[in-house]
Amino acid sequence: MTTLTPSDAHALVSAALTRAGHTAAEAGIIADHLLDCELRGLSFGGLARALSVVERIRAAPEPPGPIRVVAETAVSATLDGGDQAGYLVGMRALDLAVDKARAHGIAVVGARDTWYTGMFSYYLEKAADAGLAGMIAGSGPAVVAPHGGTEGRFGTNPIAFGFPSTPAPVIRGIGTASVMYGEVLLKARLGAELAPGRAYDATGAPTLDPAAAPEGAFGVWGGHKGSGPAIVVQLLGMMAGAAPDPPGVRDRGFLVVLVDPGVLTDPEDHRRRVAAFADAVRATRPAEGGGAVRVPFDRSAACRDEALRRGTIEASGAVVEAMRREAGRVTHAGGTAHG
Repeated sequence: MTTLTPSDAHALVSAALTRAGHTAAEAGIIADHLLDCELRGLSFGGLARALSVVERIRAAPEPPGPIRVVAETAVSATLDGGDQAGYLVGMRALDLAVDKARAHGIAVVGARDTWYTGMFSYYLEKAADAGLAGMIAGSGPAVVAPHGGTEGRFGTNPIAFGFPSTPAPVIRGIGTASVMYGEVLLKARLGAELAPGRAYDATGAPTLDPAAAPEGAFGVWGGHKGSGPAIVVQLLGMMAGAAPDPPGVRDRGFLVVLVDPGVLTDPEDHRRRVAAFADAVRATRPAEGGGAVRVPFDRSAACRDEALRRGTIEASGAVVEAMRREAGRVTHAGGTAHG
């Protein structure tokens, strides 16, 4: 593992993305998102994802176009992402939705022709900071098999919900696949195996090989009870015009719905009631042999807070070295190797 300060990690990601063709501002937006994932202990969506972004840019047959608003009303908008990275398209969609929800109490913004939109709770935390509750859903390429099948029919299909609260928001995000695409890519990069029961190869046989899984299918999360929501999330992500089965890493759908609680109730009272409810959940008597009951988002937020207090993050040495090569840095500046 390699120890980095958050600022050095951010600079490393930004340098690699800038070298791949992003502006400094665009690279900063993506690096902010990836560093937040890394600080939360979600390494598959952190520094390693920057390598996947660079590889995807290089594999594109033509440069991306601009992010465009192709339809709009007072409370809605549809974005064509121009085949830009989803971290950029997602932030543009969120900013539009926040402005509209503040002005009119509700907003629905969708995007298509994008890829790698990242961690949906990241966007919802920003929405909650603006006093807004919301939902984000996303569709993607057919890499996940429905329950009982071994062929991909829908994406890993994350969905997340967020509610403003004091002192911290209540946010829940899940992917409807048994393993996320980023986890598969990271394991393939590091030469690690998948856990049993997570994927199938191209013949439909169960596989532990992360290189074989994308050629076959990932399993769905939650059996038949997870397969149903996965189909629904795919349909939600497609509402902005994304393809039901886009080829490769492209044309993922992204749907943001934000609501100002103030159009329904007193917003400060609502924040207090959300906080009281979350505290009541945490105070639940634990089952025998179990640990403390947590509210979703607690663990990763605590991990981030601890990493920031400590001032360091531990990242895969192989990933960091690959990032340095992409950034044109071949020294060990900014990090200390630990085996």
